[in-house]
This record gives sequence, structure tokens and C-alpha cells, in this order.
Amino acid sequence: MTTALVGTYYTKIIKSLRYLDYTFKRVSQMPIDPALMSEPEKEAWDGFVTRFARSSDLFLSRFIKAYIRADDPAFDGSFRDHLNRAEKLGLIESVDPWLEIRELRNVLVHEYSDSDLKKIFEKMVHYTPLVLGLEQRLANATQKF
Repeated sequence: MTTALVGTYYTKIIKSLRYLDYTFKRVSQMPIDPALMSEPEKEAWDGFVTRFARSSDLFLSRFIKAYIRADDPAFDGSFRDHLNRAEKLGLIESVDPWLEIRELRNVLVHEYSDSDLKKIFEKMVHYTPLVLGLEQRLANATQKF
């Protein structure tokens, strides 16, 4: 059952990463400051926010837990424990950026002011290549199942 969950989450995250990549390429050509954006550009950034949050959440909240549970059914720990284990298993290179991505994702799903948007967008643009890099890492990691 747990191995099946790894496959299910893998399929979902790969699809999500491809949508994220498409949207990332679009917003990369647009202003990052909301004060300089047209309404269609704001809509594109909104889609990017949604896809970034979904991709990171699928990985951090679903895939990692399923993968670790498949590797060690008795494993139980905090979010940070899961990230440490994911690092040991080669799913991620380092824990710290993923802690920041999780915090960013949490900010994205809650209310934020327009004045914060530029900083939020800058952080998302900074971390998106790391998130997109999951596709190859996860393909390699899931071969063991």
C-alpha cells in the first residue's frame, strides 16, 4: 500500500511540476513588482503562486512521508525529522532550503499584503529551480520501488 502511494504521489507531483515549469517560464518574462503589472500579468502570477504552493506541498507533505514510510514503516517524527531523513535518502540535497520553501508556502496560503508580494515573488523565483529539480531526483529515487 505504501509503495503504491509513492507511485501515486510521484505521478501527481510530476504533473504539478510540469504546470509549474510552464507558468514559471511565463512569469519570468513579466515584471516582478505588482505595481508594474497589468491585470493579465497579475493573473499569471496568481497561477504561478498556486502552482508553486501545490508542487511544494505535494512534495513536502505527501511524497516525503509516503517515501519514508515505504522505506521504514516504523518511522515517526516531526516535519524536520522527515526532511532530515529525506536528505539521508537522497531526496533532497539540504534541509534548510526546504524549510524556507515550506515557510514560503505557508505564507502563500494565508493573507498577505500587496507590499509583501514583491518579496514573496522574488523568493518564489529564487526557489523554483530547486523545486523543478525534483523531477529528476524523484525519478531516480522511485526506481528502488
